[in-house]
Parts: sequence; structure tokens; C-alpha cells
Amino acid sequence: MIHLPASVRVYLATSPCDMRRSFDGLHALVNAVMQMDAFAGHLFVFANRRRDRVKILYWDRDGFAVWAKRLEEGTYAMPFGDEPERRREITAQELGALLSGIDLSQAKRRKRYHRKGHGSLINIASDAFCAWSARALAL
Repeated sequence: MIHLPASVRVYLATSPCDMRRSFDGLHALVNAVMQMDAFAGHLFVFANRRRDRVKILYWDRDGFAVWAKRLEEGTYAMPFGDEPERRREITAQELGALLSGIDLSQAKRRKRYHRKGHGSLINIASDAFCAWSARALAL
């Protein structure tokens, strides 16, 4: 399970990326193709054409960080295709499912109650836990 603060969003590139790209190349894709600000602290997820490699670019207070994974067998169910959109926003839970091998296009989201104008209780609890764990690690 991936726990992120409620303010952090996850954006998935809807077209394949050259996995030889690193910090500067992925940053350029975020700016030019996804038309987003890479310094906002969000996660930007990229995959290659074969869908067996993933890189995640994010700004970590004082510099960019890249997380990468290569599958030895199988592929990720990345939503590449004829979609006109340049990016797709997904939740942290959907990112965890995607990295675990679950095809999001086949998965169904069950109806849940969401209060208007307020963060969900899970997000509030997750934020509190992240703040607590950050303080505990700093000690």
C-alpha cells in the first residue's frame, strides 16, 4: 500500500516514454507533454512501449528523485492507446494496484460516500500517520 499525503496527486503519462531518460528528460516531458509543473510535489509516472519498465519522477524538497522498476516477466497494464489526453490522474491506491499487476481498465470501483468540501477520513488519517512517522524517523 502506498501512503501519500492528500495534497500529492499521481499523474500517469498516456503515451510511452524512452526509459533512457532520467531527471532532466523526464522533467522536460512533464513540462512540454503533460503541461504540468514538476516542482509541485506530485508523482509523474512513465512507462516504456513494452510496458515492462516504469519510472516515477517527483520533487523531494531540494531536488528531483526518480524511482524505477523493471519487470523480469510480464507487463504493466498501462493505459496507452487512442486517448486524446496527455495525462491521466489516478489515486495512490490505483498506482499501487497498477504496480502490483492489476489492470485498472478491468477493475470496478464500488460506490463510496464522499463528503463535499472535506477531505475523506482515510486521507485525514493517512496525513496524520505520515506526519507522525516523519517525526518518529527524525528522532
